[in-house]
Amino acid sequence: MEFHSQRAIFFQIADLLTDGILEKKWAADERVPSVRELAASIEVNPNTVMRAYTFLQDQGIIVNKRGIGFFVTSDSVSKIIELKRAEFIVQEIPKISRTLKLLNLSFDEMKSLLEATKI
Repeated sequence: MEFHSQRAIFFQIADLLTDGILEKKWAADERVPSVRELAASIEVNPNTVMRAYTFLQDQGIIVNKRGIGFFVTSDSVSKIIELKRAEFIVQEIPKISRTLKLLNLSFDEMKSLLEATKI
């Protein structure tokens, strides 16, 4: 995994897991990799992975079943979407708005460009 210096590594690990859940790599009630497994596979300290797991657990996205591991919650997808939308609104919309103003692009032009990309 390639990390970006702009954001804490544990948040980037949380993004990796939430993206995996949204992409159906892990379904509801399915076990995610253990802290040690994930730490070894992405070459980070297990404490950093544990911090990401604690964050996701606090958000209700995963749950720890003591002695068994961490599992995806049944409503994880809706919680992830809610969390990512809130982050997008706070972090990305101001950047997009500023860029539109600097480039003198109207909302309608931007909408047409987005529709043309058909993502």
